[in-house]
Amino acid sequence: MAVHAGSHIRTRTMALDRALLGRPRELARIFVHELFHFAWIHLSNAERRSWQELLSTERGSGELGWSAEMRKLKLQPSDGPNRTRRWREYSCESFCDTAAWLFAGAARHEEFTLAARWRERRKRWFRRFLGNALQV
Repeated sequence: MAVHAGSHIRTRTMALDRALLGRPRELARIFVHELFHFAWIHLSNAERRSWQELLSTERGSGELGWSAEMRKLKLQPSDGPNRTRRWREYSCESFCDTAAWLFAGAARHEEFTLAARWRERRKRWFRRFLGNALQV
């Protein structure tokens, strides 16, 4: 499995594949995704649960990035209600992929397969979450 980047939360570092330097739009998307891993760990339990409640209402396939999509495909019906490790990892990746979709400046990408109505709901969640700090 090819991996272009990784965040190391404990050491507060991020590793990015040099090949991304020749693909600035992809670099931006992946960088924002990785950056939001650091935001995820600073969310309160209530904020994480709010995000997870939003995810639990979504129906159908699709996601806003490969990292969330691959985890979504492995979810079992009991994962969300039981807040399993699979569910928590999916929640984190979907948060980071959504942030990348919103903030990296790419209107379209082959990995943006989530239906428009769910995208709009996620956008509204981020708008409430961030308040006026950023225009989403």
